[in-house]
Amino acid sequence: MKRALLVLAAYLIVAVMLLLPPVLVFTEALRHGLGAALRSLADPDARAALWLTLKMTVAAVALNSVGGVLAAWTVTKFRFPGRGALLVLIELPLSVSPVVAGLVWLLLFGAQGWWGAWLDRVGYRVVFAPPGILLATLFVTFPYVARTLVPLLQHQGRDAEEAAALLGASLWQILSRVTLPGARWALLSGVLLTTARALGEFGAVSVVSGHIPGLTETMPLHIETLYNGYQSVAAFSMAALLALMAMATVALRGLLERTADTASRAARTPSSPTGHAA
Repeated sequence: MKRALLVLAAYLIVAVMLLLPPVLVFTEALRHGLGAALRSLADPDARAALWLTLKMTVAAVALNSVGGVLAAWTVTKFRFPGRGALLVLIELPLSVSPVVAGLVWLLLFGAQGWWGAWLDRVGYRVVFAPPGILLATLFVTFPYVARTLVPLLQHQGRDAEEAAALLGASLWQILSRVTLPGARWALLSGVLLTTARALGEFGAVSVVSGHIPGLTETMPLHIETLYNGYQSVAAFSMAALLALMAMATVALRGLLERTADTASRAARTPSSPTGHAA
């Protein structure tokens, strides 16, 4: 009886906290029919927000994938002074409010910031422009690839890399042929986590973007603009599209994890000389 009550309570919590919000979002988006929702997404500002979000996400994922791999490889394969501090810094964006990160970029690159006046003189804008949005997204999404790879690289050990280095392999050869092939599933999982986080980033981007419709509004910012302007159908339609993109990313990550688990179990299963499992 207690077990049944616990299971029922778990399902209720999941239904209320995780299932109900997206259901309500899709319900509101389709309140006036699919045609109205699609027309709102065809608006030029909506298309500009979608395109900007995709560009910033692709750029942030690409840069943080490279940076995350190098950071994870460095802290797991080497022992050096300050290694613990580097691990703390890698995790810092997980504990610092994204709004604080946005304010830091304003302090550095804003019109009254440390380098803002010089940037204005050379005709390059960071804040209230796509470069500022990219910097904000890079900050909040940096930890995911690194923290996904660190446990697996620690488990791998250093023997294979040291053997490759003794044989004359370069850093790139060691990473591409020794380290990463065994960590590909963890890397893909971290990339997908980074993608999902980048798609929905609001706080830091809101601070540095300036909320310029058609120019610096990402999808989350455009949703806020539409909702504040009492365009609820358009707001929920954009929110539904953003939710679909995020859910597809998370679902793909789950599929990859199950595939990795299956491959791992298959690799551990002993086989007979004829190739069949014993």
